[in-house]
Amino acid sequence: MGAGLVTAATYNPMSFLVTPMKILISNDDGYQAPGILALYEALKDLGEVEVVAPEHNNSAKSNALTLHSPLYVHRAANGFRYVNGTPADCVHIALTGLLGYRPDLVVSGINNGANMGDDTIYSGTVGAAMEGYLFGVPAIAFSQTDKGWQHLDAAAAKARELVQRLGANALHGGAPWLLNVNIPNLPLGQIKPMKVCRLGRRHLAEPVITQTSPRGETMYWIGAAGAAKDDAEGTDFHATFQGHMAMTPLQVDLTDHDRLQHWAQTTGALDASTVA
Repeated sequence: MGAGLVTAATYNPMSFLVTPMKILISNDDGYQAPGILALYEALKDLGEVEVVAPEHNNSAKSNALTLHSPLYVHRAANGFRYVNGTPADCVHIALTGLLGYRPDLVVSGINNGANMGDDTIYSGTVGAAMEGYLFGVPAIAFSQTDKGWQHLDAAAAKARELVQRLGANALHGGAPWLLNVNIPNLPLGQIKPMKVCRLGRRHLAEPVITQTSPRGETMYWIGAAGAAKDDAEGTDFHATFQGHMAMTPLQVDLTDHDRLQHWAQTTGALDASTVA
């Protein structure tokens, strides 16, 4: 595991006895989803834990913010707050005024299905965590690899374990970080140790699905995500296929640094030909 994390060889049970954390929880499946309920129950005694999540399912909303219509915040009977907006809206509102304080950690999930490889570009679960990261707060996105919430209790227990260890070793000081964690849908005792991985890649998405509406208009439904394409050893796909939890540290810089010089030369040649 990366610098600052506790490995199996260095684990000290006393490291779990730390100052209570301030944790903000969000997701993209909505505030009533089993995944966020399980995550809250797993983390609620670690400190001051708040939930601000979308009112409805907002899967695949990525980092979208709502800019052209008002947002409203309501409180559910269980104390969760929910917003008529995107996952990023929820975290943005929470960090810019709703909470009234700066949390130590933003945690998103537990998502109903994998967020591996190309999924991370589209994922609202990752988008919520990334919004915290953009505000300088360490953040983790948690997902189960298969839909259906099977063995959700085990995933929640693993999420708690990681948050505890990070809280003891990596939250305070230094630059913020963003982690994407995928957990196999397995009983707790069958989940293998964490592997730090790169993102894999998927094949192209399945073809769009068309239907005819009652009014005779053609409706289009986005097709299913493609199967794993790059699932070689070292990828998140490979690790979870083998039963391991997969952790991928993410960054926001989309610059293609390796090709900066290529494009500088290309545009230079284009400029020269224009002058000629």
